[in-house]
Amino acid sequence: MQPKIHATTVVGIRHNGQVSLGADGQATMGNTVAKSNVRKVRTLMGGKVLAGFAGSTADAFTLIERFEEKLNSYGGNLKRAAIELAKDWRTDRYLRRLEAMLIVATKDDLLVISGTGDVLEPDNDIAAIGSGSMYAQSAAVALKKHAANLSAEEMVRESLHIAADICIYTNHNLTVETL
Repeated sequence: MQPKIHATTVVGIRHNGQVSLGADGQATMGNTVAKSNVRKVRTLMGGKVLAGFAGSTADAFTLIERFEEKLNSYGGNLKRAAIELAKDWRTDRYLRRLEAMLIVATKDDLLVISGTGDVLEPDNDIAAIGSGSMYAQSAAVALKKHAANLSAEEMVRESLHIAADICIYTNHNLTVETL
């Protein structure tokens, strides 16, 4: 059986009226770098919603498409779309097998969606998923506490660079989107 392509770091931060979501560009297959410039952060709803993924790439694309359908069905209501996706993800036989996680955000909300039916509003307006998530989250917490003069985008970029310096599954090829 061929190893799945996965591993990444995604971090989102809401700070001073902005929300920024970023990810590294590395995808691994087993212990080998398969691609170094994957784009794991997308804008949806005409630039009003951000979505980032970690996990199996094909699975994540499927989930982002389903999430966008839910957003359209519920008039752009982020929380409602996230809850409905999580319910489907947990109960649908096909979706239940998908291995990925999502961070979704608007200027007002930041959420983590998992395949176990969880929709989490993270503490401190900081969300992180993926193999380097704890490194990025730790850096983001410290930056938010001790460098509040930075923008959300600057905090996301620096958090990802710190994670890339530590996590072998995270690289410095970043994609960052800000609302």
